[in-house]
Amino acid sequence: MPLRIQAKNISENFLYRHSEDPNKVLEVLEHAVLNCKPEIRYRPGWQSKYFFLPLSMAPVWLTDFIVNRTTFSHVKPADTMLLIISLIFIFYIIYILYQHFYPTPNISPNGKYIFISGCDTGFGHGLAIKLDKQGFNVLAGVFASDNVNSLQEKLSSRATVFRLDITKEEDIEAAFQLVKQKTQVLHALVNNAGIVTSGYIDWIQVDTVRQIMNVNFFGHVTMTKRFLPLLIAKRDSRVVNMSSICGFISLPGSAAYCASKYAFESFSDCLRHEMRPWHLRVSIIEPGTMQTAMTERLEVSLKNVWLQLPNDTRKRWGEQFFEKSFKLVINSPFIRYSEDPEKVIRVLEHAIISTTPHIRYRPGWQSSLFFYPLSILPCWLVDKMFSLGFNACPDGVKLQLVSE
Repeated sequence: MPLRIQAKNISENFLYRHSEDPNKVLEVLEHAVLNCKPEIRYRPGWQSKYFFLPLSMAPVWLTDFIVNRTTFSHVKPADTMLLIISLIFIFYIIYILYQHFYPTPNISPNGKYIFISGCDTGFGHGLAIKLDKQGFNVLAGVFASDNVNSLQEKLSSRATVFRLDITKEEDIEAAFQLVKQKTQVLHALVNNAGIVTSGYIDWIQVDTVRQIMNVNFFGHVTMTKRFLPLLIAKRDSRVVNMSSICGFISLPGSAAYCASKYAFESFSDCLRHEMRPWHLRVSIIEPGTMQTAMTERLEVSLKNVWLQLPNDTRKRWGEQFFEKSFKLVINSPFIRYSEDPEKVIRVLEHAIISTTPHIRYRPGWQSSLFFYPLSILPCWLVDKMFSLGFNACPDGVKLQLVSE
């Protein structure tokens, strides 16, 4: 669709033409500042409450359909709401049943090139080996130079392993030139590299937040943009993005990691919408806690964050608070019963080889049966559940209560 026609459709769109009074936003801003009991979330106006909120709870395939209609055609809000209510249950159930009883065939691996970042350990490492055995041409990026030879020895001569730091544009450019020498068409890009640092917002340095965002978000954005020409050279190519449950629910002590995953999920959704004309498939993987090296390093990482804090910050929170927080995380059932990473590798494989890959995958019980249902509960109820699970009080708060 020409841009001028698209712009005209957007400008004539019902929501655009009936934009609301900005005073509604000023009123809730005032309430949040002045009221002694401000709400957690405000959704001023009918568009936010009665259109976009219900839309955000619909299945992704239905949301995509609605977004396309409201962007490129004239849709009455009542008609759209009726469409959501009537179709969300019926067609989603039919779709799930159809997928179960009539699984789609897989593509042929012959001549297909798959680029995977973060293959040092964990999901990327296992996926590279699995796809190589199936006959795909695997292009595996590893961060540590020592892992180049060790991984190459486990793969066939078709595979290529090279060092890649996705935060450095020169590494990405070198990888692009290497891939372009081998193929003009990339079947799949798997953005898998990632890091995590836990700790309360008051504990972590801004530089740490930047580092996490650079790897978990900006690095993948740069990778995706650079390799798009090779991906859209053929229809039905894929971008598979490794996210997390932290991409749809915010967990205390994980602000930087959650922020990077929320950003990555939003980027992935926009990419899927925008690249639909090229039929580029975009899949998002949202696992819970898995038995990986990243999980195994969690205990050491938490202690290092605490020990590196300035004395005044540590005094403000208190050693007792940290010990209780530390034990809560380490003894959490989600850590103690972390799941088999093979579950993630299987859905990564499906996203790459299936003729109808899913938009979102939630492998394992943690993601699909606990955290996803938790994410759609009211905010006040989720906050209450979090507070019931942890009742430690920082030393600074104790002093405030005594002084009062």
